[in-house]
Amino acid sequence: MKGLVERFDFLKILDASGAHFLENPPSHWVIALSVAVLTLLLLRVIYNVLSSRLKVMADRTDNKFDDIISDAVQVTQVWFFVILALYMGSTLLHLPNYAARIRQFLVIALLMQMGIWMVAIMNSALKQWLESRNQDPSIATAMVAIRFAGKLLIWALVTLLVLDNMGVHVGSLVAGLGVGGIAVALAVQRVLGDLLASISIVLDKPFEVGDTIMVGDMVGMVEHVGLKTTRLRATSGEQLIISNSDLLSTRIRNMKRMKERRVVLTFGITYQTPPERVALVPAWVKEVVSMQDSLRFERSHLQKLGESAILFETIYWVNTPDMMVFMEMQQAVNLAVLTRLAQEGVGLAYPSQTLYLQGSVEK
Repeated sequence: MKGLVERFDFLKILDASGAHFLENPPSHWVIALSVAVLTLLLLRVIYNVLSSRLKVMADRTDNKFDDIISDAVQVTQVWFFVILALYMGSTLLHLPNYAARIRQFLVIALLMQMGIWMVAIMNSALKQWLESRNQDPSIATAMVAIRFAGKLLIWALVTLLVLDNMGVHVGSLVAGLGVGGIAVALAVQRVLGDLLASISIVLDKPFEVGDTIMVGDMVGMVEHVGLKTTRLRATSGEQLIISNSDLLSTRIRNMKRMKERRVVLTFGITYQTPPERVALVPAWVKEVVSMQDSLRFERSHLQKLGESAILFETIYWVNTPDMMVFMEMQQAVNLAVLTRLAQEGVGLAYPSQTLYLQGSVEK
């Protein structure tokens, strides 16, 4: 610093009066301020170049990581550059009584900027994830809760670090907040349970808006997934409103995710049917099912000898989850089985009892 002052006459003139401010001559303050200004200008140039380069790179590539980093850089605050530049200038001054406070102020500013960066990274990552899910309204609703919880956690952590840097004993504060948090959590545990269940539905995706699901004995199409409840439109027309925690605590059958429907066909024929024709029934049923293009035959067997009928069980699959197609195919098979049995002279059985009387007749 002394050698730099000796090179410039105007700095010598400033020091000619012998005045000092905070134990530093005017020339030192001028040099420190010049360094701070140059540092600020340099930081702004670096920021502008880096920001534009990252923006171009993010637009050219499909890598989502570039977009997240670019969004984080964009939120870098001007006051952070100013504080960093002032700190660089202050290192050229003799400030024994203020050096620790200046460094503390810089650390606080850095922590605040880090909090802003972390929030931006979180928001950008959630935005990218939401876009990959085609802007699902149910996910967008839950994103509000996730974003709020994330911001709360980030700024709570930043606040604790700032207080610790300022000399506040955060151990007792954290303990107090922990006890208070437990009390609040117990008071609103039902609401928190539904909120966490909503987040679980979004992340695990057991169903989506538009899916037809069965919950217990209730069947309906999902209309909306909220922070606390999920709304279904029942097949009978009314709206079913179920809390998210109750919804996830029971078994859910997602009808929309079926690839095919299984059909179990059972029927019985009379005991008057000759055994050789009984043995041909499974082959007849297989032939009837195989004639349909949208069906996949699995098996057909004589299941058991019932009280009033010889029972057969046939299993086949409809190669589509569409309910109307399923009903049409099931009807076609039932009619075809009836027709084939009638053609073969085999009668279907119905519940009946036959009473046989044996005795002698006196003349």
